[in-house]
Amino acid sequence: MKLLLTALLLIPWIGYSQPLKIKKNQSGLFSWGVRTTISAFNDGSAKNPGMGVGGQFRIQASNRLNTEWFFDYITSPIDDVGTRVDYHIGWSAMYYILKNPTPKVRPYIIAGHCFDYSQLKETRNPSNKMERGSSAVQAGMGTHFNLSERLDISLTAQYMMHLGKDIHAHVHENGELEFEKHKGSLLEGHLLIHVGINYKIVDLWGKQK
Repeated sequence: MKLLLTALLLIPWIGYSQPLKIKKNQSGLFSWGVRTTISAFNDGSAKNPGMGVGGQFRIQASNRLNTEWFFDYITSPIDDVGTRVDYHIGWSAMYYILKNPTPKVRPYIIAGHCFDYSQLKETRNPSNKMERGSSAVQAGMGTHFNLSERLDISLTAQYMMHLGKDIHAHVHENGELEFEKHKGSLLEGHLLIHVGINYKIVDLWGKQK
């Protein structure tokens, strides 16, 4: 969250920076950004949503195809007795629905893959914990709100489906916290909503166009 607030403070300066020189098309555009994340339906429930921060960079392949490489750190409460921590590192492909490469609002379809590490831990008894590393696939939709030629705010909603083993937390009526690990299912995962700020830094191969 602090990263996102810092980026918000930089908007007035960034927004009035010199325009980006683009030759012929947008392939090769490199951008960097930060984002905040809401994670819903953790452990199959909407009761304990998580919050997180992260960052990403993008390398655009063509006017309508972009790639995004990201890292997220997300923490989620387990009622009032424990905490879940998730780390995601991966990539996504973004396909722009509109042909116009420079609209004020630019929707896209997004899908990709990531490696993830999760840890569940009891607050009162830190030795009671469970962890696992695996991979996941995610897909969804989003849109850029272009504030300038270089700067955009992006809103994305994706459902992430974990591959391999999954871990769950169960809080019993007496307050006891129990963790379970079992074979995962493609239907199990969580909804991720990202709000990010991105700045186009350079056209990596503009001289070659």
